[in-house]
Amino acid sequence: MGKPPSVVVALSGGVDSSLAAALLKEQGWRVEGVHFLLPATPEKREERKRSVFRIGESLGIGISFLDLEAEFVRSVQEPFVESYYKGFTPNPCVICNHLIKFDHLVQHADAQGFDYIATGHYARVRRSEENLSQLWRGQDKAKEQSYFLHRLDQTHLTKTVFPLGNLTKRESRGLARLRNLPSKEEPESQEICFIPDGNYREFVESRSGPCLLKKGEILDSEGHRVGEHQGVYRYTIGQRHGLGIASPRPYYVKSIDPLKNLLVVGRKEELFSRDVEAEACHWIQGNPPKDGQELLAQIRYRHEAAAGRLEFHRPDQVRFRFHDPQWAITPGQALVLYDGDRVLGGGWITRPAQP
Repeated sequence: MGKPPSVVVALSGGVDSSLAAALLKEQGWRVEGVHFLLPATPEKREERKRSVFRIGESLGIGISFLDLEAEFVRSVQEPFVESYYKGFTPNPCVICNHLIKFDHLVQHADAQGFDYIATGHYARVRRSEENLSQLWRGQDKAKEQSYFLHRLDQTHLTKTVFPLGNLTKRESRGLARLRNLPSKEEPESQEICFIPDGNYREFVESRSGPCLLKKGEILDSEGHRVGEHQGVYRYTIGQRHGLGIASPRPYYVKSIDPLKNLLVVGRKEELFSRDVEAEACHWIQGNPPKDGQELLAQIRYRHEAAAGRLEFHRPDQVRFRFHDPQWAITPGQALVLYDGDRVLGGGWITRPAQP
């Protein structure tokens, strides 16, 4: 018999990653865990380390720790803040998965002589007829996370295993309890790990000078002044609450212009658009889809992918024309393109395209 395949599993301390490690060990893999030390209070950092140690002891696997705090600040947090200055609404999880988690998992695996890497993401990897690695949606449509992984490439995916890809979140929780994993009752992690209270405005302000707190006009679609904003970074496209506008019908943020220090608001029906433009596009299998191809596109994580036609300006710059108008297309979010359940890649939304 040959030696079993080896895999390094990214362990956060939560239920999904620890179950991934447990399932792989049960299947006969040689498993090691690695935990990334990221920005957090000293108390929170120690709490996460203790959680990971408990998981390692429970499963009988070794644990490595990699301090990536400085790189996380440079690659994720600083661009996050800068995006709000520019009037965008960023998605730091996409950047983190690419530049922090998977890049460093591959580097660690190669350095330590491991064959594969694994995470607790709800996604799947398949091989094409050309022996290229493909990224597919996870089985659990309510939980699947392929949207966050669309910037991975063959370097990552040829080494990646997703043990939870064919499971639902409910099944995963049940399997963790059945195995009495230390993380079995851990709550779901929040959307942005480095902002535990969810207050991104306070986070942006804490990393900025007082000049950021700059009030300005709120205009309606016809250019009439209808209110005053408290700093354009405090608003996102589609936002309804916190505008301070007295009106019998609600207004929603329609566009953000940081150069003119303006917010433009409109009624709900004004925020629908068929077209969206995206740049810095990345294609998982290297080659872009065909110009004019009919695909599905997703404009945010909780958005239901909708059908339309892809048009190329350049290999890394596209326009996607939806068959049906979509609401609140938001610059800074990712436009992710699917052929059925297979992820082709995507780019960063620059604006709802003008007809």
